[in-house]
Amino acid sequence: MHQIIRSGQPLTDSHYQSFIYQVLCGLKYIHSADVLHRDLKPGNLLVNADCELKICDFGLARGFSENPEQNSGFMTEYVATRWYRAPEIMLSFSSYTKAIDIWSVGCILAELLGGKPIFRGKDYVDQLNQILLILGTPPEATLTRIGSHRAQNYVRSLPIMRKVSYKQLFPNANPLALDLLEKMLALDPSERISVEDALNHPYLEVWHDPRDEPECQVKFDFKSFETVDSIEDMKQLIIEEVKNFREFVRKPIEEQQQIQLQLQIQQKQQQQQEEQERLQREHEVKQAILQQQAREAHLQEQRQQFEAMDISQTPAPYDYLNSAHSQNPNTTAVVNTDPSQLTENQYYQIPKPQELDEFAFSNLEPTMTNVSNPELVDDQLYQNLTQATPSGNDYMRLEEDLGFGLDGSRLFNSTFQ
Repeated sequence: MHQIIRSGQPLTDSHYQSFIYQVLCGLKYIHSADVLHRDLKPGNLLVNADCELKICDFGLARGFSENPEQNSGFMTEYVATRWYRAPEIMLSFSSYTKAIDIWSVGCILAELLGGKPIFRGKDYVDQLNQILLILGTPPEATLTRIGSHRAQNYVRSLPIMRKVSYKQLFPNANPLALDLLEKMLALDPSERISVEDALNHPYLEVWHDPRDEPECQVKFDFKSFETVDSIEDMKQLIIEEVKNFREFVRKPIEEQQQIQLQLQIQQKQQQQQEEQERLQREHEVKQAILQQQAREAHLQEQRQQFEAMDISQTPAPYDYLNSAHSQNPNTTAVVNTDPSQLTENQYYQIPKPQELDEFAFSNLEPTMTNVSNPELVDDQLYQNLTQATPSGNDYMRLEEDLGFGLDGSRLFNSTFQ
């Protein structure tokens, strides 16, 4: 997907819907197995000529538990490319959850809408500044959850920043896409939308089908080897894995054939079930088409009957409401009020129905306004933010602190001493 975005080839809102829906479907399956991907970005999304999308590169993936204590052993190392990294990782919240992957998907959606990454920090401090420039200053309740005191004090030292409207950043975008984007890029992870709710969002309604959004039936167990500290324990796990494999391959041929036969039967049953579901969907579509045709025929019949009527002598509907205006042209039209409450100088104006534009988003072009545009971010505010950013050794210490994990361990080979 990275190459598609950089190529400049025109993409429509339908492309954005399809790509984000497929990412969320894959993420739902991953999260249902209690796994965090932790490195979602356009470069890790494979797209073929048919716009089919697959999530790849699980090198930073880790198991996840709702119990934070079980996560403490393997959730401190470097995760996520900086531009797509959730703020709670940099700010060392008490723990991070599946919401970090949702933040990354939100960054991907913004990049599709704008044609370039939305948060392009040069380092960790600048990355935090870029996020706050758009999302605004976080409330005190969120600030108190920041684990790094140095980062907490730094955020408090910054000038108050107002949130920038996504409508200003992406003026040509579908409003429903902007609503989903706002829910994905919530600064507080507890307020961020879940993958299930994101799939149910109206923006993805055209693709959403719960029958085609499976969950993993088996939880992936990382605890058996992620928390192993000694080489001897790891050797024992490998030996047990080899034993389990040998138990299968050394079974009698007849037993192996029986197992293979059972697998084939299960696969055939699954194929039959999928075929039945496909036929059921086709039947539902045909029924819907027939119902639509019946409604259109009924409407056509009503039109013909109406055209055959002599309505020249038929009084206009609600004509009695407009009689005051016909008698006195100086009266004023009033809409959306109780006709019985009209004064002598008012007459009731029947509101006209608004027509829906079916092609409102058919030719959307990815356009993103620069955040530093004076119309969006006040120049004096940006200057104050720059002046508030520490320099010298203070800047180095803050940059290094933002690169730490949840327990304060060094996450990368830093040159700061």
